[in-house]
Amino acid sequence: MKPPEDAREPAWLGDYRAIEADIRQLADLAAALDAEVRQNYIPHLAAIDEDLTVQLPPPPAEFVELCAFLDTHRTAQINTASNTYAFRDATAGFARAAGEVSRRYAGSDAFAAARVSDVRTALDGTAVARLPEPTDD
Repeated sequence: MKPPEDAREPAWLGDYRAIEADIRQLADLAAALDAEVRQNYIPHLAAIDEDLTVQLPPPPAEFVELCAFLDTHRTAQINTASNTYAFRDATAGFARAAGEVSRRYAGSDAFAAARVSDVRTALDGTAVARLPEPTDD
């Protein structure tokens, strides 16, 4: 006898398998990512921010196309600055979460013990958790 339709797994789960991760490599990734952000990304943020926040003089109103371009350019500058800091926060947060998960399972049979909920919990306190969902636009 077949199980009822609503008791069967969805078709997209048909090839479901456990995800395997090497906890030592996760710890190494966390350390390397954190070092990369601290040593090679954060030191450049002030210069990038300075370049992106330069206020250009307003053009004559008669140059409508130039005015429109500068408005669009300013929006791009603001978005780029926001993304630059969001990348720093999200990457550093991901490194902390990877470090937390690797420390939590360092002395255990991590393949049996680690759960997706533990990873989600580690990511919840980071900028990664606050990123908007991608759209198809």
